[in-house]
Amino acid sequence: MTRAREAVVSADGTSPWPALWALVIGFFMILVDATIVTVATPALLVAFGTDVNTVVWVTSAYLLAYAVPLLVTGRLGDRFGPKNVYLAGLAVFTVASLWCGLTGTIGELIVARVAQGLGAAMMTPQTMAVITRTFPAAQRGRAMSLWGAVAGVATLTGPVLGGVLVGALGWEWIFFVNVPLGVVAFAAVWYLVPSLETSKRRFDLVGVVLSATGVFLLVFGIQEGQRYDWGPIVGPIPVWMLIVAGAVVLVVFVWWQSRTRSEPLVALQLFRDRNFSLANIAICTVGFAITAQGFPLMIYAQNVRGFSPTEAALLLVPLAVLSGALAPWTGRLTDRIHPRLIGGFGMATFAIGLFWLAAVMSPDTPVWQLLLPISLLGISNSCVWAPISTSATRNLPMEQAGSGSGVYNTTRQLGAVLGSAGIAVLMEARITALVPGAAATPDSAFAAGALPDELREPFATAMAQSVLLPAAVLVVGFVAVACFALPQHMRSRGR
Repeated sequence: MTRAREAVVSADGTSPWPALWALVIGFFMILVDATIVTVATPALLVAFGTDVNTVVWVTSAYLLAYAVPLLVTGRLGDRFGPKNVYLAGLAVFTVASLWCGLTGTIGELIVARVAQGLGAAMMTPQTMAVITRTFPAAQRGRAMSLWGAVAGVATLTGPVLGGVLVGALGWEWIFFVNVPLGVVAFAAVWYLVPSLETSKRRFDLVGVVLSATGVFLLVFGIQEGQRYDWGPIVGPIPVWMLIVAGAVVLVVFVWWQSRTRSEPLVALQLFRDRNFSLANIAICTVGFAITAQGFPLMIYAQNVRGFSPTEAALLLVPLAVLSGALAPWTGRLTDRIHPRLIGGFGMATFAIGLFWLAAVMSPDTPVWQLLLPISLLGISNSCVWAPISTSATRNLPMEQAGSGSGVYNTTRQLGAVLGSAGIAVLMEARITALVPGAAATPDSAFAAGALPDELREPFATAMAQSVLLPAAVLVVGFVAVACFALPQHMRSRGR
């Protein structure tokens, strides 16, 4: 049978697939939690009697704590073993989820979300590291397609799952649901994931401080810039100064990595691999687009069309279903043909789908006409994750799998933060320019439900124009993917 001949086995003769399935349970949980809270914002406002800006920190704190340590936690996997670091992170994440559901104040909930984010940061790089170290280079495409499908589907599942849980059981259950899943995932990883060889090396403490400080300043500044209208954020210090300071610290970090005689946190020779460098550019644009596309579409659906939060989120079901269903097929193709072909197709159709969606976002467009471009987005998403992630990791030395995975996931998360900040700025600018009286109308008025008839057309136009931003950013990613070199395993086969 063909399937038998194509069976993938590790160096010890066992199949690595059960281990990967065990790992992606937790990976799915942490990505869902990046978006699940959004739909619970009204319930949190009522439960804690607080304001919108404070509730926003329930999500911001998680994303910040998730993004900042990724470079470090990827390296920890090389040092202490990806299985051990993953299990420690999963334990922290699961206990923090229980803590989130039991909190009695908004401040305590924010602190618990920070703990959740730290646990997520420990887990994320280990999944890619295990794939790199257990799957043969020629057959990593299928594994990475599963990883990518989980990443794409989880990001889109969050709002739908959140709407169902909040409506049926209450906001606490968006966190409580992680507890049984976390226990199952812990047991599965404990029994199914092998303990891989570690690299006993010195840890670059200066690099840890520089990378954490630089990423924190950069992500915090970008993430909170819109909230503070890009003005003073701490006393007289403006947002832009934090962003510049973060960029400067990261430049110093790169310089230090090139000069340190200790074991560097990020081996810069990784970037000598053409595909690794290009894949980081591409995944940054994908992270940007995945995050940015949802905001204008959800606001259009609820404010212009009058859909409930759950009804609006259901518009994304074709995207999630097609992305997950086609991922195994695209993964097999990724192992057999040049990654620029299927990746380029995915990036191109991703951009085309967003341009198409922007063209049909009018007040009275039939729902089926919206679902057509959204379905194309699902097809395109199935074609981008595996080629990009496998191109990033195929040629990595095994002892640097965790470090490379940490860099890759940090880049993806930075793209997501940039997408969130960029789309917020553009939406506000287009609403102010196109919606009569928008400058004098409080934001809460636009969040209250369907708009008056006279405002539906200009508001829809503002949201449609905002969708063009992630479409344009994806063009950069398309160019990066189009420049991928032929993978080494294909050269060795004379292909």
